[in-house]
This record gives sequence, C-alpha cells and structure tokens, in this order.
Amino acid sequence: MKTIISEKLPRILKNKKRLEKILNIKITNRGKEVNISGKPEAEYAAEKVIDALNFGFPFSTAVFIKENDFIFEIISIKDYTKRHDLERIRARIIGKQGKTLKTLSNLSQCHFEIKDNSVGIIGSPECIKNAQESIISIIKGSKQTNVYSHLEKHQVKSVEDLGLKDK
Repeated sequence: MKTIISEKLPRILKNKKRLEKILNIKITNRGKEVNISGKPEAEYAAEKVIDALNFGFPFSTAVFIKENDFIFEIISIKDYTKRHDLERIRARIIGKQGKTLKTLSNLSQCHFEIKDNSVGIIGSPECIKNAQESIISIIKGSKQTNVYSHLEKHQVKSVEDLGLKDK
C-alpha cells in the first residue's frame, strides 16, 4: 500500500472509478492522503499517473503512462539557470499564445505541462530524451528556431515491434 499527498484531490476523486479500472488498483483517501493498494507494478504505475494528475496534466494524458508505457519526468527550471527572472524563462518556454510549447510537443511527440518553476513531460522513453534536451536548451537561452531544427534533425525513428511486448 502506497500513500501519496495530493493537492489536487478533487481531480483524482472525480476520476476514481476510471483510475481503479484502468490501473487495477483500489484507491482510498483520508484528507489529502491518497492510499493505493494493489499489485506492486500496478501501484508504481498508479503513483506515476497520480503524480502527473497532481502536476496538472489532463486525465487523458496522464493515463498514457499506464496504457502506452510512457514515462513521466519533471525538469526544474532553477537547476539549469542562475537567472532570477524565472517568469521570463517560463514565457520563453510557453511562447506567444503557447506556440513554442505546442511546436515542441509536435516535434518531440511528448506532452508538456508547466507548473510553478517546473516543466512536466510525458512521453515514450525514446522521445523523452530529446524533449528534455530541448527544454533545457531553451532554459539556457537558445533560440527557439535552433531548438526546432535540432529536434527535426534528431527525430526518433519508430521502433519495429518484434512481438515481444504484451498487448
């Protein structure tokens, strides 16, 4: 049984039945504590999905972690810059009317979400490395066009299924 402290408890409780069905776990809560019980693999996946929901990802995107074997990563902006005007760095990541974030999402095939001074990324293990590098380079001050061209040159080729994965 795992216990997670959740700030966005209503989002989890609203989707409780669907989460229990998809993740094969039992969810109980007391206050802001969310208790997860089930098989260890299911608990781990549920913990990642609930962390993604707490971070601010929509339910449909957070469930990708379990359904598609995606990974959830968090990058702290403060780890990669010494600048104190973090609003400006967040604005560079988001872009004008969200255009930079949308373009990064399309090129890297990952989902992004920004909360406080952190950037959350959900994506396949092959694609998440490029997504992290692109966000870090924008934080460090690279031009967006240079980051886009780097992502275009280093597109991840789709992995051929050899029939080893469970469906």
